[in-house]
Amino acid sequence: QVQLVESGGGLVQPGGSLRLSCAASGSIFSSNYMYWYRQAPGKQRELVATVTSDGRTDYVESVKGRFTISRDSAKNTMYLQMDSLKPEDTAVYYCNVPPSRATRYINVWGQGTLVTVSS
Repeated sequence: QVQLVESGGGLVQPGGSLRLSCAASGSIFSSNYMYWYRQAPGKQRELVATVTSDGRTDYVESVKGRFTISRDSAKNTMYLQMDSLKPEDTAVYYCNVPPSRATRYINVWGQGTLVTVSS
């Protein structure tokens, strides 16, 4: 079974930090690319961060310098460390692994975890 399970969301004040986790089942973690997306109320889902199997990363401009994506193959888990959070970071965050042999050619999404940045 291919599955992603997210955790770590919650309510945080502006300027605070949260770390999201995405636990992967089966062979998914051998995928080359893994992503974090987010969807704010009334907006389209956007790609926030990318990590490859060899550790290369990329970020949307609005989170550069504040968010850090990483993956731990020993734990089959991907992370998103979010620092200096802003109200505009409020969204449901999803981890994603695109279709590949490792996912049995399924586009795999987590269930989402809500991040609310508010005072």
